[in-house]
Amino acid sequence: MRILVVEDEERLGRAIKRGLEQEGFAVDVAFDGSDGLWHATEHAYDAIVLDIMLPGRNGYQVCADLRAVGNWTPVLMLTAKDGELDHAEALDTGADDFLTKPFSYVVLVAHLRALIRRGGRERPAVLAAGDLRLDPAKHRCWRADTEIELTPRQFSLLEFLMRRAGDVISKTEILDHVWDYAFEGDLNIVEVYVGYLRRKLDAPFGRSAIQTVRLVGYRLDPDGG
Repeated sequence: MRILVVEDEERLGRAIKRGLEQEGFAVDVAFDGSDGLWHATEHAYDAIVLDIMLPGRNGYQVCADLRAVGNWTPVLMLTAKDGELDHAEALDTGADDFLTKPFSYVVLVAHLRALIRRGGRERPAVLAAGDLRLDPAKHRCWRADTEIELTPRQFSLLEFLMRRAGDVISKTEILDHVWDYAFEGDLNIVEVYVGYLRRKLDAPFGRSAIQTVRLVGYRLDPDGG
């Protein structure tokens, strides 16, 4: 498995390279966004570890450029900032996952292995589930012809549910993907945000698309009436 690491902190980049190589990965390293974009478009990788704060082109720009040309290599984005706006923008520009620095090396490897198992699949520009539509790039959401405003965290949760429409997803899995692996708060935060979505997306339209599966988790039913 070949990994591209794009990280401007050379010491960290080389440390990640050594560690991943010890796990059996083949690793290339780029130290700025422009060089990283060149590597990503000229060579085939199983996953890309991409820092956000890069010289040349930042991580958001690199990821957006890759998606714009149809390159769907899984991207794990790194940020030194711990804010949901950064996480939401990472997802909006096409990243598949993110980690906040400092991170556990064990967790980094676990994230990468999970991304590689899922593989790079082309994703539509606008997600749809019944008459519910979501445009990640423009950060807009509609139920039929009515546009609905969502906070960044609500948007990220809905996007995750829509990408897995029909599947039952546990609270833990939602926390891992919409918050992060290091989240140590109350698990019930998921219930709170599901409630926000229901009040915005279902209740005003007489729908019940976001369903609770007792003792398991939640499911977005595209045909939920």
